[in-house]
Amino acid sequence: MTARTHDLAAITALGLLLIVYPIGDINLATALVALVANQIGGITPDIDQPTAPLWHNLPVGRFFGKIVGKSMGGHRFLTHSLLGVALFGGLSRLFLNFIHPLMPHVQINLVWWAFLVGMLSHLIMDTLTKEGVPWLLPIPIRFGFPPLRKLRITTGKSVEKLLFLAILAIDIWYCTANYQHILTIFRRIVAHN
Repeated sequence: MTARTHDLAAITALGLLLIVYPIGDINLATALVALVANQIGGITPDIDQPTAPLWHNLPVGRFFGKIVGKSMGGHRFLTHSLLGVALFGGLSRLFLNFIHPLMPHVQINLVWWAFLVGMLSHLIMDTLTKEGVPWLLPIPIRFGFPPLRKLRITTGKSVEKLLFLAILAIDIWYCTANYQHILTIFRRIVAHN
């Protein structure tokens, strides 16, 4: 999947989760940092790819991308597994705990969960591609859906673009269908500040 599709899938997963499992009080700082963490989580599994957008934005990014890619076992290996989610989940938790004194009003647990939702959405979306995902690494089996490889999506092709539009339609639908609930969340954020 392209970065654009992963970005949309991450925010969609977070939005659906907030509707199904409402959160209590949340302040604006937490909401904004959680959105950023969600988007970072949505692209984190692709740090194993030297051509990932993250590496393009750093001065010597391609060099570091190659090193990171090789250390992670190549593209769609460690970072695209539950083991990778646990590893990056643990590292992100340590990082958030470390920087929490810089932003004491941010609810770190919610930010961490938003990051994990983004990561998991990435793996789910890549499961729909021809390459599949090694969910159960170190067991080297790549899982894909549907089970027949030729029915899966090729990254960047027409079917992925249709999937992007379908996810966007789902976003529009759930925002309109849950308008009052979403409005209540926004009111809680504003009232909490």
